[in-house]
Amino acid sequence: MNSEVVPAQLQPRRLHSRSALAAESIFSVMSRLATRHGAVNLGQGFPAGSPPTLLLDALKAQAGTADQYTAPAGLPALREALALDLNVTAEQITVTCGATEALHTLADALYGVGEEVLMFGPVFDIYRPQALLSGAVPVLCPMALTPEGWTPDLDALERLVTPRTRALLVNNPHNPSGHVFTRAELERIVGLARQHDLWIIADEVYDELYFGEAPVPLRELAPERTFTVGSAGKRLEATGWRVGWIVAPLDMAVQVTGLHQWATFCAPAPLQSAVATALPLARESGFYEDLRRSYGARMRLLASGLRSLGLEVQTPGGSYFLTALAPGLDTLHMVEHGGVAVIPGSAFYTAGTAPEGLIRLAFCKPARDLLRALERLEIYLNT
Repeated sequence: MNSEVVPAQLQPRRLHSRSALAAESIFSVMSRLATRHGAVNLGQGFPAGSPPTLLLDALKAQAGTADQYTAPAGLPALREALALDLNVTAEQITVTCGATEALHTLADALYGVGEEVLMFGPVFDIYRPQALLSGAVPVLCPMALTPEGWTPDLDALERLVTPRTRALLVNNPHNPSGHVFTRAELERIVGLARQHDLWIIADEVYDELYFGEAPVPLRELAPERTFTVGSAGKRLEATGWRVGWIVAPLDMAVQVTGLHQWATFCAPAPLQSAVATALPLARESGFYEDLRRSYGARMRLLASGLRSLGLEVQTPGGSYFLTALAPGLDTLHMVEHGGVAVIPGSAFYTAGTAPEGLIRLAFCKPARDLLRALERLEIYLNT
């Protein structure tokens, strides 16, 4: 037996065990494969084309005026614009590098080793890794899937609370299901949080993307314990700008900003400045109403087309995603051989717990792309 010691420089190098969470996201995988195979990308949720003129004009107008670091909390003009838009104070706001960084900052701020964070499944894929990176345990509360759509199981949520539970993470409107929580559902969630003294993380990046009643902001129901996450990218169709925000209870805001500064210090100043100008214009000009009408029409186009192909479709109340059931569909095979990219439902569940055939499709694409995807799906499903 060879007992020679292998020199350190020849031994395989390893990162910390937490790097096991660094597998490529299914969203990146599907976008990469869609590009490679010329597929219509209904997987990753980003709009096609340029952002609205009001945002691009704001960027041009501020050129050369905001190019250095801002304070970690964000450009004062943007914090003031957000405060007016959200009916909060500027002191409660921390501007972040997108909603993803906002959620990561809150995971660091609100829970740690051995603590539990409850979230509704199907669950957006970044929530679980962020909880695990903080040392916490993500606990999924399954939503019920019926022919009428998705419904949160609040009785199950109550049963899942333990002495280790630290926070509730509520995405409203919900990705991927498109469910918009009713006031009654949110009030019950708030009651549970108060009963057990839990923090609430309200991921409300789709707050302006709804097709019925407007979502109720959780911070209005429980301002003392709610941390709201928002996104200029989702509101203004500029997901690559990476400008997001956190609205914290006033007595917690400085500490939240302090954690954010150790991650990215500040969001890009020129983009903050442009968003500060564009937000009130979007509100005053009816941009959000136009956006909802446009997305609503595209949602109905895609949903009716899928139903005509025999798929069971759950009509969303908000966001720019819908889910459908296509039992037996291999999404990786379809992107290469069918020319359409979607996200498999397994991406939103722990292993082996997704409903059979569940897929998520993004309808934030031009109608021509949706029609092209439906044509390709018809050929693929009938081959």
